[in-house]
Amino acid sequence: MGKIWGPMPPQLAIVEVLEKKGATTDTELLKEVEDAYGEMSFRELNGLLLKLEVTGVVRVSRLMKGKRRVELVHRATST
Repeated sequence: MGKIWGPMPPQLAIVEVLEKKGATTDTELLKEVEDAYGEMSFRELNGLLLKLEVTGVVRVSRLMKGKRRVELVHRATST
């Protein structure tokens, strides 16, 4: 019997949205990730973005008070 995969990990959903759309704001990213992954709070998104930023996958920069820009550091290459 084969292994049954669960839902997509939320970090992967974030990376896939950024690969498809390019750099975006944190609020727009949350909407897109919720469409692909399901319900997610802004707090959960921030925690995941922090992990992805520390590991060098994304870069988060401040645009203005209360709004941030999120972008991939480099695009994943398929092998």
